[in-house]
Amino acid sequence: MSSAVRWLAQFDPRTLLVAFATIGVLIALPLEVVALRRLRHVRIVGGAFYFLLGALFILLGVVAGLVAASLHGYKRLTQEQLAAKVTLRQLGERQYALTLDAPGSAPRHFELRGDEWQIDARVLKWRPAATIAGFDTLYRLERLSGRYGDVIQERTAKRTVYPLAISDEPVDLWALARRYHEYVPLVDALYGSGVFVPMAEGAEYAVTVSASGLVVRPGNDAARKAVGGWK
Repeated sequence: MSSAVRWLAQFDPRTLLVAFATIGVLIALPLEVVALRRLRHVRIVGGAFYFLLGALFILLGVVAGLVAASLHGYKRLTQEQLAAKVTLRQLGERQYALTLDAPGSAPRHFELRGDEWQIDARVLKWRPAATIAGFDTLYRLERLSGRYGDVIQERTAKRTVYPLAISDEPVDLWALARRYHEYVPLVDALYGSGVFVPMAEGAEYAVTVSASGLVVRPGNDAARKAVGGWK
């Protein structure tokens, strides 16, 4: 690995994209000035060339900026790390209040019905060449839901499902990568990951994420007892 690549690998992908966008604009501005001067002196061919070249750099800068904004909804992943802490409180028969505490955001509260709770995420994994440059696997929590252990109840009983993803991203990188996967050589894999465990009064769980997906682990005795007696 060259020293330049090692130096770039220290930075977050979003920082690199914003930097590239800024560089693109800075390169484009002098080109546009030259183009305007040539056009003013009726040097049409030369002026048009510099004008189009500057426009290309501006376009590349805008695209990089939009991708950086989209990546803001994801979290960089270099190893298994905490995605959320979950705390449960029973409200009634098969009815629970769940608190989801994700790093970097305020705790969120939900009411779930069923025997188990389930959390889903979507994962974007880069190819090794992109990873070397600092583009590590990214994830985003997508959905939280209640789940019944019995299939018949799952079909007929009241369901509770909540979105977790931020919906105001200027560009949905997941949708673009999925639609144009064959044209994005740096993307290695796009996949969803989901886990579910029993709900119980006072149970606490830790949800972690790695390149292989989500993992949920009991965080106290109530959770360990619920998992140990799971049928």
